[in-house]
Amino acid sequence: MQEWEDYKKEILKDPEFKVEYDRLEPEYKLASALIKARLAKKMSQAELAEKVGVKQAYIARLESGDSNPTFASINKVAKALGKELIIA
Repeated sequence: MQEWEDYKKEILKDPEFKVEYDRLEPEYKLASALIKARLAKKMSQAELAEKVGVKQAYIARLESGDSNPTFASINKVAKALGKELIIA
């Protein structure tokens, strides 16, 4: 893990990279939180998708950060995971 931290520290010195990294940070935080909550519940993407009423591919896109979900859809996933969506 230290290698990643060292590499990250180095690449964040590049101003263009830093701007893009900061721009994407909220998406990655959301994706990370969703994955962590799903794994804590010992659920597969398919099981979560069934509970939410969506396809597994939708959950995969949420977790990869490769989507532009609505507040309502994120809230629905959070509730299926027994979580509350809080914007701080």
